[in-house]
Amino acid sequence: MTEQRASATSFGANEGASDLAAILKRRGISRREFLRFCAVIGGTLALPAGFGSQIAEALEKAKKLPVVWLEFQDCAGCTESFLRASHPTTAEIVLDVLSVDYHETIMAASGHLAEEAKHHTMEAGGYLLVVEGAIPLADGGVYCCVSGQTAEDLLMEAAASAAAVIAVGSCATFGGLPKAAPNPTGAVGVMDLIKDKPVVNLPGCPLNVVNLTATIVHYLTFNELPEMDDLHRPLFAHGARIHDNCERRGHFDAGEFVMEWGDEGHRKGWCLYKMGCKGPIAFFNCPTVRWNEGTSWPVASGHGCIGCALPDFWELGAYKTVDIQKFTPPATYPSVEEAEEDISVVDVGIVGGLAGLAGLAIGAAGMAAARRSQSGEKEGG
Repeated sequence: MTEQRASATSFGANEGASDLAAILKRRGISRREFLRFCAVIGGTLALPAGFGSQIAEALEKAKKLPVVWLEFQDCAGCTESFLRASHPTTAEIVLDVLSVDYHETIMAASGHLAEEAKHHTMEAGGYLLVVEGAIPLADGGVYCCVSGQTAEDLLMEAAASAAAVIAVGSCATFGGLPKAAPNPTGAVGVMDLIKDKPVVNLPGCPLNVVNLTATIVHYLTFNELPEMDDLHRPLFAHGARIHDNCERRGHFDAGEFVMEWGDEGHRKGWCLYKMGCKGPIAFFNCPTVRWNEGTSWPVASGHGCIGCALPDFWELGAYKTVDIQKFTPPATYPSVEEAEEDISVVDVGIVGGLAGLAGLAIGAAGMAAARRSQSGEKEGG
């Protein structure tokens, strides 16, 4: 009985070390579907088209990579997202090259058997450490304890022999809801504690499993974590602003805004900026990879972005309008705020005169350039 339960602690353990292609075939996933999956992941990683075959080759040759998944101050939402992967079921592909040796929520073993499986993996070293949930430090860390140890002690112990650390969800990355004011438990994110190991942050409330899959595939393919920004977020997922890829951007540029829920603009799909949408200051790939098997995302569903990939996003207020000129002041933005002062006729005249002089200068320069060009043509230059 003990041996049976212990062996069930690793996902895919019943598959043994079989060839990935054979495993996928038994599970009804064709070679074409597998290659399509690799191409999609390559696109998610913003790699050139030809890298799909390189990803496929890396996955087929990869040895099972041990994973230890720890949960602290969280709602298990990122675990739920992880279990709902698809196209084809990501778990069926990625978990065939992973060995999830420890995950409190979904592993078969419990109690001493579960802890034994974790310690065996940590002794061997070289595993990926996935952390979900914030880490409380106040009052000696008593607000989150597992098997008699505080979250901080468990994190530092597991990180010591890990090859890399992946913080999933806003709680593990930046403290999330547990850290929101007044932060009674003294919650912090993983990167506030781990300084001697590479840490990649995959924020979101919850994590988008597409980004976790892409990060793991990148690690297996190139033997390194993807390029990151100054917040340790992978650029493939957080390099573009939501606002720039939003299907409602045209309404923003046209000054067409939803002013209250259910109004005519809301029914027509107008911009949600004035309803508190954080798209103009948030960097995330939600508009492109989407959620629920790629069917939709919050803005497409009629609700503004809450900026869940930002540090301390709870303090922004879900329905409070952000000052986009403070964060990103491109001149192409239309006026979204009322003028604070009236503009006098004299001011208009001065601005108009300056504009006229600028126009004359530009026109004169253009004429001079045209004459030089004509002169050169005549001389055969």
